Amino acid sequence: MPRVADATRNRLAAELFDGLPARYDALAYLLSFGQDRRWRRSAVGHLAANRPSHVLDVATGPGGVAFAVRAATGADVVAVDLTRAMLLRARANVERRGDGEVRLVQATGEELPFKSASFDGLTFSYLLRYVEDPEATLRELARVVKPGGVAASLEFCVPGSALWRAFWWLYTRALLPVLGFLAGGKEWFLVGRFLGPSISGHYRRFPIEWHLRAWERAGFADVGCRLLSLGGGLVMWGTRADDRTA
Repeated sequence: MPRVADATRNRLAAELFDGLPARYDALAYLLSFGQDRRWRRSAVGHLAANRPSHVLDVATGPGGVAFAVRAATGADVVAVDLTRAMLLRARANVERRGDGEVRLVQATGEELPFKSASFDGLTFSYLLRYVEDPEATLRELARVVKPGGVAASLEFCVPGSALWRAFWWLYTRALLPVLGFLAGGKEWFLVGRFLGPSISGHYRRFPIEWHLRAWERAGFADVGCRLLSLGGGLVMWGTRADDRTA
């Protein structure tokens, strides 16, 4: 397993999310006005049509997407996160659900401890803002997916409309930190203060068009995306191409 300290952005993610697991799902639902679960269903829906039997969920947090994959597909799921505290919370959720078909592994998205072409489905959520090299990470994610397997991702985004972007900026810079503090204390205040600038900065460096092309360069075909909730959420998907034809 790679050391978290080896990558600055991985270390940032580990430190930022270490104190959040106990109330992560409830607060994510509250602070996104309930939209995170809708986005999750949209992402998982792209896998369900392909009927995968063995799915990898990267940046699983407390396991929300992994459980959604299980419910929609019945697949065995391996759920990966770099944060031990998140995995402990995910373990508690697995035990509470009595679902032994979700296996938890501590690892990073940049260096996955699995053989190539190990999975016929892949999901990842809120990942690429926390890695040093998003394109290299996409190549590593593609590596473990079998040809014909479907991948889907979920991420925050910045609204394209000037009007909604202004509201989004106000919410993420002013209201989100305050709501986070009131609902979850200091840890959620810090996350609320961090998220808006992090999202804006990411898309300045890597616009949506870049993401589409990077997925293709990593080895995915039929890559598509959909903006949700007036542009606040982004779901992407693609099919792993045969390396001989990619």
